[in-house]
Amino acid sequence: MLARHVTRGVKAGLVAGLAFGLLVALVANPLVAFADELGHEGDHATGEQHADADHHAEGAHAGADDTGADGADRESAHEGAVSAAVTSAVSAVSGVLWGVLLGGVVFGVAFALLEPAIPGTGAAKSYVLAAAGFVTVSGAPWLALPPQPPGAEQALPTATRLPLYAGMMVAGALACLLAGALYRRLRDRRGRVAAAAAASLSLGLLAVPAALAPTNEVTHSLPAALSSGLVGLVVFGQAFLWLVLAAVHARLRRRSTAERVGEVATGRAGPEVAAD
Repeated sequence: MLARHVTRGVKAGLVAGLAFGLLVALVANPLVAFADELGHEGDHATGEQHADADHHAEGAHAGADDTGADGADRESAHEGAVSAAVTSAVSAVSGVLWGVLLGGVVFGVAFALLEPAIPGTGAAKSYVLAAAGFVTVSGAPWLALPPQPPGAEQALPTATRLPLYAGMMVAGALACLLAGALYRRLRDRRGRVAAAAAASLSLGLLAVPAALAPTNEVTHSLPAALSSGLVGLVVFGQAFLWLVLAAVHARLRRRSTAERVGEVATGRAGPEVAAD
């Protein structure tokens, strides 16, 4: 039974991870490269000014310098293209591995253990678990350590941020378990709507550890619009990953259920045919 759940979760993670990896490779990486280039624009401008001064001072060697510069530019462009291709490939592979890990652990092991307690029926269980996974892995930690654009300098050291992130993940998991318990307890007494509202309010308890977390001051040189776009892309990417995980997992569950029903029907029809 557990092996079947894990296999289904890994399959869902493979599809979702591939979709997520392509999103990172085709959308996120070019945007990050643009942000990095923009951040170094001032340095490039200064370098170009020095180069222009050198060319004016060495007018006799201008033709040779231009030829060398063109060759250097072509070599730099080639290296940049190779680097971008390698980065895209690594992003795609990393996305697949991340999706497989989430699929196997969350939609495999966790789903097998918690399926009776997960609110909803049918495909709804997959989406509820995906929402809980998003809150646990990303949502809760982001309350204390919001995602930041590349190149941002953070006041808290990595040795502090890592345990803080892990602690918020634990808090997120506990909040989701509490929400599920409240929903099951209130569903029959108050109805589904009231139970869902109470369960949602319980997630507000995450504000307590977030408020107690140390302040992490962040500085960066990117424009506000670009910084917001990069952060929004991070949030969208994680939400997209969990949504695809839930959709594929729900589809695989429906197919598995239909196959088992077909096997049972075939098994019942067999003795009847033999009796005839």
